[in-house]
Amino acid sequence: MNIAYRNVRRRPVRTAVLLVLTALLSLAVCGGTLLVSGLQKGLGSLEARLGADIMVVPYEARTKSNLESIVLQGNPGYFYMDNSRYEKIRGLDGIGQISAQFYLASASSGCCSIPVQIIGFDPETDFTVLPWLKRSYDGNLQAGDIVVGNDLNAFPGDTLTFYGIDCHVAAKLDKTGTYYDSAVFTNIDTIQQLIGSSLDKGMNDFAGTDPQKVVSTVLINVAEGYSPEEVMNDINIHVKKVKAVQTKEMISGISRSLQGTSDVIGVLIAAVWVLGLVILLLAFTMSVNERKREFAVLRVIGASQGKLASIVMQEALLTGLCGSVLGTGLALVGMLGFRTAVSEQIGLPFLLPGAGQTALLAVMSILAVLLAGILAAAVCAYRISRVDTALILRGDNG
Repeated sequence: MNIAYRNVRRRPVRTAVLLVLTALLSLAVCGGTLLVSGLQKGLGSLEARLGADIMVVPYEARTKSNLESIVLQGNPGYFYMDNSRYEKIRGLDGIGQISAQFYLASASSGCCSIPVQIIGFDPETDFTVLPWLKRSYDGNLQAGDIVVGNDLNAFPGDTLTFYGIDCHVAAKLDKTGTYYDSAVFTNIDTIQQLIGSSLDKGMNDFAGTDPQKVVSTVLINVAEGYSPEEVMNDINIHVKKVKAVQTKEMISGISRSLQGTSDVIGVLIAAVWVLGLVILLLAFTMSVNERKREFAVLRVIGASQGKLASIVMQEALLTGLCGSVLGTGLALVGMLGFRTAVSEQIGLPFLLPGAGQTALLAVMSILAVLLAGILAAAVCAYRISRVDTALILRGDNG
């Protein structure tokens, strides 16, 4: 290893080239793997947060508003339906758990501290939001209390103003990789105050809406013995001016996009790895060809063919390890530091895995790049072992 180390230090240009090649290869492998993993984890988090078999919305929400952009991607918006429809749905067969939610989009004008999606829920009946909120906040939300998503620049004890009403930040939620990270949650009393104040200030186009008698969505888990499709169809037939959808159908488009994106990234990672292997093979071949006389001298002074092969492999291991660690480190810094920008750019739920899984992916990326370097070096080491020393020392490199 001492000879290999000296050789690596003695040729800084060649070493730098190999380091850059292996660093770029590991950057692509680690970055791509983290991207796929983050997309898969983000979609899983979204599915868990929806937590209901069926979602019912006002029928016009499917035309006037893009429901999926509000519910799945968190783009601020709002829509309401009369509470009587909620009561009618609750009385249908096959309804297990049922709870209503209220949406209100804050504005970026002087009326509100920040533009966000405000979500109101009923703690008495909720089965989707509350179990998740309990991980960060085990108290009871009072009137005027809010819980903020992880991406918002607000912390417990702060005060945010929406439509002239001061709201107390009671808790900050854990990172989810979904639109929940930039949303605000509160109870029915507070959301009705906000809706009423927004109407008074003319900040939405639902004039005449009574905030005490409206809901935005109805979330349902079907009772045992019933299928979501059966209950969904029953709602669409018997309740007017609403649209019931299965939550799995809502995320199917995202699932397809994610699968397609993951497949493309996976193919690109494989292609980059193969291309990196070829480039490293060419780089090692050129390096070995330049050093034929050096290897011939080593053979003359007693070095075995195995020793020469060992030197080449050790040099590959040194440069490969340093380059792959550098590239993997850059990938980790990039993905961790710019994960929000990455999520916004791809337009899909994105949540990086935990520290343990991220470390495992980083180690696997380093090993994959080392494997490419060792394979390329092995080919060159075999060629060195077949060289005729006498011909090289006579000046015949053929």
